[in-house]
Amino acid sequence: MPLSKRALAEFFGTFWLVFGGCGSAVLAAAFPSLGIGFVGVALAFGLTVLTMAFAIGHISGCHLNPAVSVGLVVGGRFKISDLPAYVIAQVLGAISASGVLYLIASGKPGFSLAGGFASNGYADHSPGGYSLLACLIAEVVLTAFFLLVILGSTDERAPKGLAPIAIGLCLTLIHLISIPVTNTSVNPARSTGPAIFVGGWALGQLWLFWVAPIVGAILGGAISRTFFAVSDEEIDLVVSASPASLGEAIE
Repeated sequence: MPLSKRALAEFFGTFWLVFGGCGSAVLAAAFPSLGIGFVGVALAFGLTVLTMAFAIGHISGCHLNPAVSVGLVVGGRFKISDLPAYVIAQVLGAISASGVLYLIASGKPGFSLAGGFASNGYADHSPGGYSLLACLIAEVVLTAFFLLVILGSTDERAPKGLAPIAIGLCLTLIHLISIPVTNTSVNPARSTGPAIFVGGWALGQLWLFWVAPIVGAILGGAISRTFFAVSDEEIDLVVSASPASLGEAIE
Protein backbone atom coordinates (compact mmCIF):
# COMPACT_ATOMS: atom_id res chain seq x y z
CA MET A 1 0.00 0.00 0.00
CA PRO A 2 1.49 3.40 -0.97
CA LEU A 3 2.53 5.63 1.91
CA SER A 4 0.19 8.37 0.68
CA LYS A 5 -2.86 6.10 1.06
CA ARG A 6 -1.72 4.83 4.44
CA ALA A 7 -1.21 8.40 5.66
CA LEU A 8 -4.66 9.35 4.38
CA ALA A 9 -6.14 6.45 6.33
CA GLU A 10 -4.35 7.75 9.44
CA PHE A 11 -5.82 11.20 8.82
CA PHE A 12 -9.38 9.89 8.75
CA GLY A 13 -8.77 7.46 11.59
CA THR A 14 -7.37 10.16 13.87
CA PHE A 15 -10.19 12.47 12.86
CA TRP A 16 -12.65 9.84 14.07
CA LEU A 17 -10.78 9.27 17.32
CA VAL A 18 -10.73 12.98 18.22
CA PHE A 19 -14.20 13.75 16.95
CA GLY A 20 -15.71 10.73 18.70
CA GLY A 21 -13.72 10.90 21.92
CA CYS A 22 -13.46 14.65 22.44
CA GLY A 23 -16.92 15.10 20.93
CA SER A 24 -18.41 12.87 23.60
CA ALA A 25 -16.63 14.93 26.27
CA VAL A 26 -17.68 18.31 24.87
CA LEU A 27 -21.21 17.51 23.73
CA ALA A 28 -22.46 14.66 25.89
CA ALA A 29 -20.45 14.23 29.11
CA ALA A 30 -22.46 16.72 31.15
CA PHE A 31 -25.64 16.82 29.12
CA PRO A 32 -28.51 17.86 31.42
CA SER A 33 -29.68 14.94 33.58
CA LEU A 34 -28.56 12.28 31.08
CA GLY A 35 -24.88 13.09 30.64
CA ILE A 36 -22.63 10.13 29.86
CA GLY A 37 -19.97 11.19 32.39
CA PHE A 38 -16.40 9.90 32.65
CA VAL A 39 -17.40 6.31 31.94
CA GLY A 40 -19.19 7.27 28.74
CA VAL A 41 -16.28 9.37 27.52
CA ALA A 42 -13.82 6.57 28.30
CA LEU A 43 -15.96 4.12 26.36
CA ALA A 44 -16.26 6.55 23.44
CA PHE A 45 -12.49 6.79 23.06
CA GLY A 46 -12.20 3.01 23.19
CA LEU A 47 -14.93 2.58 20.59
CA THR A 48 -13.27 4.98 18.17
CA VAL A 49 -10.10 2.88 18.19
CA LEU A 50 -12.03 -0.39 18.04
CA THR A 51 -14.12 0.67 15.04
CA MET A 52 -11.22 2.24 13.16
CA ALA A 53 -8.99 -0.78 13.78
CA PHE A 54 -11.47 -2.84 11.79
CA ALA A 55 -11.95 -0.08 9.21
CA ILE A 56 -8.34 0.85 8.43
CA GLY A 57 -6.15 -1.56 10.35
CA HIS A 58 -5.49 -3.52 7.17
CA ILE A 59 -4.52 -0.30 5.38
CA SER A 60 -2.31 1.70 7.74
CA GLY A 61 -2.11 -0.37 10.90
CA CYS A 62 -4.46 2.12 12.61
CA HIS A 63 -1.92 3.96 14.77
CA LEU A 64 -3.97 7.19 15.17
CA ASN A 65 -1.33 8.46 17.54
CA PRO A 66 2.23 9.80 17.07
CA ALA A 67 3.33 8.12 20.28
CA VAL A 68 2.06 4.76 19.05
CA SER A 69 3.91 5.22 15.78
CA VAL A 70 7.12 6.03 17.67
CA GLY A 71 6.61 3.04 19.97
CA LEU A 72 6.11 0.74 17.00
CA VAL A 73 9.37 1.99 15.50
CA VAL A 74 11.17 1.20 18.76
CA GLY A 75 9.40 -2.16 18.92
CA GLY A 76 10.62 -3.05 15.44
CA ARG A 77 7.15 -3.05 13.86
CA PHE A 78 7.26 0.16 11.81
CA LYS A 79 9.77 1.83 9.49
CA ILE A 80 11.20 5.07 10.79
CA SER A 81 11.17 6.47 7.25
CA ASP A 82 7.35 6.38 7.29
CA LEU A 83 7.10 8.10 10.67
CA PRO A 84 6.98 11.78 9.53
CA ALA A 85 4.10 11.16 7.10
CA TYR A 86 2.09 9.33 9.76
CA VAL A 87 2.66 11.98 12.42
CA ILE A 88 1.71 14.83 10.08
CA ALA A 89 -1.45 13.00 8.97
CA GLN A 90 -2.42 12.23 12.56
CA VAL A 91 -1.96 15.81 13.74
CA LEU A 92 -3.86 17.23 10.77
CA GLY A 93 -6.67 14.76 11.36
CA ALA A 94 -6.90 15.80 15.01
CA ILE A 95 -6.94 19.50 14.17
CA SER A 96 -9.60 19.00 11.50
CA ALA A 97 -11.78 17.00 13.89
CA SER A 98 -11.42 19.71 16.54
CA GLY A 99 -12.44 22.31 13.98
CA VAL A 100 -15.60 20.42 13.04
CA LEU A 101 -16.35 19.83 16.70
CA TYR A 102 -15.94 23.55 17.41
CA LEU A 103 -18.41 24.43 14.65
CA ILE A 104 -20.97 22.07 16.17
CA ALA A 105 -20.39 22.98 19.82
CA SER A 106 -20.44 26.71 19.17
CA GLY A 107 -23.92 26.35 17.69
CA LYS A 108 -25.34 26.09 21.21
CA PRO A 109 -26.05 29.35 23.07
CA GLY A 110 -23.68 29.89 25.94
CA PHE A 111 -20.89 27.73 24.59
CA SER A 112 -17.44 28.87 25.72
CA LEU A 113 -13.93 27.58 25.22
CA ALA A 114 -13.35 28.47 28.86
CA GLY A 115 -14.75 25.03 29.65
CA GLY A 116 -11.55 23.55 28.23
CA PHE A 117 -12.92 22.01 25.02
CA ALA A 118 -11.59 18.58 26.13
CA SER A 119 -8.03 19.90 26.36
CA ASN A 120 -5.45 18.15 28.50
CA GLY A 121 -3.84 19.94 31.41
CA TYR A 122 -1.90 19.69 34.63
CA ALA A 123 -1.87 21.56 37.98
CA ASP A 124 -4.63 24.18 37.88
CA HIS A 125 -5.89 22.75 34.59
CA SER A 126 -5.94 19.13 35.69
CA PRO A 127 -9.58 18.09 36.23
CA GLY A 128 -8.64 16.88 39.71
CA GLY A 129 -5.91 19.43 40.39
CA TYR A 130 -3.05 16.92 40.06
CA SER A 131 0.54 18.22 40.01
CA LEU A 132 2.81 18.38 36.99
CA LEU A 133 4.83 15.42 38.31
CA ALA A 134 1.74 13.31 38.92
CA CYS A 135 0.46 14.05 35.42
CA LEU A 136 3.85 13.29 33.88
CA ILE A 137 4.08 9.92 35.63
CA ALA A 138 0.50 9.00 34.71
CA GLU A 139 0.97 9.76 31.03
CA VAL A 140 4.31 7.93 30.80
CA VAL A 141 3.10 4.79 32.59
CA LEU A 142 -0.24 4.58 30.81
CA THR A 143 1.28 5.08 27.36
CA ALA A 144 3.95 2.47 28.07
CA PHE A 145 1.31 -0.10 28.96
CA PHE A 146 -0.78 0.94 25.95
CA LEU A 147 2.18 0.03 23.74
CA LEU A 148 2.66 -3.27 25.53
CA VAL A 149 -0.96 -4.16 24.83
CA ILE A 150 -0.72 -3.04 21.19
CA LEU A 151 2.50 -4.94 20.53
CA GLY A 152 1.37 -8.01 22.42
CA SER A 153 -2.09 -8.29 20.91
CA THR A 154 -0.75 -7.85 17.37
CA ASP A 155 2.08 -10.35 17.83
CA GLU A 156 2.17 -13.30 15.43
CA ARG A 157 1.65 -15.63 18.40
CA ALA A 158 -1.44 -13.82 19.70
CA PRO A 159 -5.02 -14.98 18.91
CA LYS A 160 -5.96 -13.72 15.46
CA GLY A 161 -8.58 -11.04 14.94
CA LEU A 162 -8.91 -9.98 18.58
CA ALA A 163 -6.34 -7.19 18.68
CA PRO A 164 -8.84 -4.36 18.00
CA ILE A 165 -10.92 -5.46 20.98
CA ALA A 166 -7.93 -5.65 23.32
CA ILE A 167 -6.61 -2.26 22.17
CA GLY A 168 -10.00 -0.56 22.35
CA LEU A 169 -10.66 -1.89 25.84
CA CYS A 170 -7.16 -0.88 26.92
CA LEU A 171 -7.77 2.71 25.81
CA THR A 172 -11.09 2.66 27.65
CA LEU A 173 -9.36 1.52 30.83
CA ILE A 174 -6.66 4.17 30.41
CA HIS A 175 -9.35 6.86 30.28
CA LEU A 176 -11.17 5.44 33.30
CA ILE A 177 -7.93 5.79 35.24
CA SER A 178 -6.69 9.16 34.08
CA ILE A 179 -9.53 11.46 33.03
CA PRO A 180 -9.46 13.01 36.53
CA VAL A 181 -5.68 13.40 36.30
CA THR A 182 -4.94 14.93 32.88
CA ASN A 183 -8.23 14.53 31.02
CA THR A 184 -6.26 11.69 29.39
CA SER A 185 -3.92 12.22 26.50
CA VAL A 186 -1.55 9.28 25.79
CA ASN A 187 -1.75 10.79 22.30
CA PRO A 188 0.00 13.99 21.23
CA ALA A 189 -2.27 14.48 18.21
CA ARG A 190 -5.41 14.20 20.32
CA SER A 191 -3.97 16.84 22.67
CA THR A 192 -2.89 19.19 19.88
CA GLY A 193 -6.26 19.50 18.15
CA PRO A 194 -8.30 20.97 21.02
CA ALA A 195 -5.34 22.98 22.36
CA ILE A 196 -5.07 24.95 19.13
CA PHE A 197 -8.64 26.18 19.53
CA VAL A 198 -8.40 26.90 23.25
CA GLY A 199 -4.99 28.60 22.96
CA GLY A 200 -3.46 30.24 26.05
CA TRP A 201 -2.90 27.76 28.87
CA ALA A 202 -3.73 24.74 26.67
CA LEU A 203 -0.95 25.55 24.22
CA GLY A 204 1.37 26.45 27.10
CA GLN A 205 0.90 23.01 28.66
CA LEU A 206 0.85 21.06 25.40
CA TRP A 207 4.55 20.20 25.64
CA LEU A 208 3.82 17.68 28.41
CA PHE A 209 1.36 15.81 26.24
CA TRP A 210 3.95 15.36 23.54
CA VAL A 211 6.90 14.54 25.80
CA ALA A 212 5.24 12.16 28.27
CA PRO A 213 3.36 9.95 25.78
CA ILE A 214 6.40 9.65 23.51
CA VAL A 215 8.67 8.76 26.44
CA GLY A 216 6.10 6.20 27.58
CA ALA A 217 5.80 4.77 24.08
CA ILE A 218 9.57 4.42 23.77
CA LEU A 219 9.66 2.59 27.11
CA GLY A 220 6.79 0.31 26.10
CA GLY A 221 8.34 -0.46 22.73
CA ALA A 222 11.74 -1.12 24.27
CA ILE A 223 10.33 -3.39 26.98
CA SER A 224 8.36 -5.40 24.43
CA ARG A 225 11.28 -5.76 22.05
CA THR A 226 13.78 -6.60 24.80
CA PHE A 227 11.78 -9.10 26.82
CA PHE A 228 8.95 -10.46 24.68
CA ALA A 229 9.96 -10.39 21.01
CA VAL A 230 11.06 -13.62 19.34
CA SER A 231 12.89 -14.38 16.14
CA ASP A 232 11.17 -15.48 12.93
CA GLU A 233 12.55 -18.96 13.50
CA GLU A 234 10.94 -19.14 16.95
CA ILE A 235 7.62 -17.93 15.53
CA ASP A 236 7.73 -20.62 12.83
CA LEU A 237 8.44 -23.21 15.50
CA VAL A 238 5.44 -22.15 17.58
CA VAL A 239 3.11 -22.00 14.60
CA SER A 240 4.13 -25.43 13.32
CA ALA A 241 4.13 -27.10 16.73
CA SER A 242 1.52 -29.71 17.58
CA PRO A 243 -0.91 -28.93 20.43
CA ALA A 244 0.95 -31.36 22.65
CA SER A 245 4.28 -29.64 22.16
CA LEU A 246 3.02 -26.06 21.96
CA GLY A 247 3.87 -25.29 25.57
CA GLU A 248 7.42 -26.52 25.13
CA ALA A 249 7.86 -24.54 21.92
CA ILE A 250 6.81 -21.31 23.59
CA GLU A 251 9.15 -21.95 26.50
